[in-house]
Amino acid sequence: VQAPNVRTGVTAILPHAENAYISRVPAALHVGNGYGKLLGVTQVRELGELETPILLTCTLCVWKAADAMVGWMLEQTGMENVRSLNAFVGETNDGRLNDIRSRPIEPEHVFAALESASGGPVAEGGVGAGAGTVAFGWKGGIGTSSRVLPSSLGGYTVGVLVQSNFGGILQIGGAPVGKELGQYAFANQVGHDDEYDPDTDLQEWGSIMIVVATDAPVSDRNLERIARRAIMGLSRTGSYASNGSGDYVIAFSTSEEVRRSDGDGMHRYSDLSNSNVSALFEATLEATEEAIYNSLFMAESVTSNGRTVEALPVEETVDILRRYRVIR
Repeated sequence: VQAPNVRTGVTAILPHAENAYISRVPAALHVGNGYGKLLGVTQVRELGELETPILLTCTLCVWKAADAMVGWMLEQTGMENVRSLNAFVGETNDGRLNDIRSRPIEPEHVFAALESASGGPVAEGGVGAGAGTVAFGWKGGIGTSSRVLPSSLGGYTVGVLVQSNFGGILQIGGAPVGKELGQYAFANQVGHDDEYDPDTDLQEWGSIMIVVATDAPVSDRNLERIARRAIMGLSRTGSYASNGSGDYVIAFSTSEEVRRSDGDGMHRYSDLSNSNVSALFEATLEATEEAIYNSLFMAESVTSNGRTVEALPVEETVDILRRYRVIR
């Protein structure tokens, strides 16, 4: 959604091509830092399943997006008698580049996101819910990455999508990119001993939403363990989970072997054993880290709402990575 002072949008993640309420997927949530307005939390934690698609948007549009998705879901075939629906909507605060108080998201934006969702490559950078986000002081956005395990480890896929809008001290492969570029948390205090004002610190406010999906047949219990590993990937990038950052992970399985129907008297499904999930942990950590980097590298500079946020300077970043022997 773009207007003179508006940069925001909606990103929709559908667990599968069928009705998400009728054919539910196991899911679990992990909270790295709870400064956020995520909707649908308590029921996912209580029941361990998703019954709607996942929406990402801006902070003050969460409730409008949820209302639109509920209306959209109730119109789907087979929903005629549904009287309760747990809409799952995540957010980050894009108020630096977006006139967030105008709450610009309308039902048609939500419908378009839900109806255009498809498999295949995902647009990255300043698109959808990442249109107005800022990460490490540079333009953030939507980023994705995935890992495919070798057949000896099950051959499963782990995919991660992030909405990056947080601060810290950017590092890539251990190289202190943020410090080398002179843009990092508490830079003015470390370099000049200025009095700290969190309200004006680009690194203090934001958030990140991390969505992890796998085709491995895992229970909601092990999905929670997987979700916790995503935060490890986040920390690798230089995030310190500031006071004003809402850092959330939602993980789910797309495997048909573990899907649930509300009408079933008993669920019978496969469940990957505890001893076989460690490779999924590593895949989640790696894919999360890489998805965050992709959100930065694919973003472009934006001027909106009276501010300009520059994209990460790619050539300078590559030079730093070479200097620190992260790449050749």
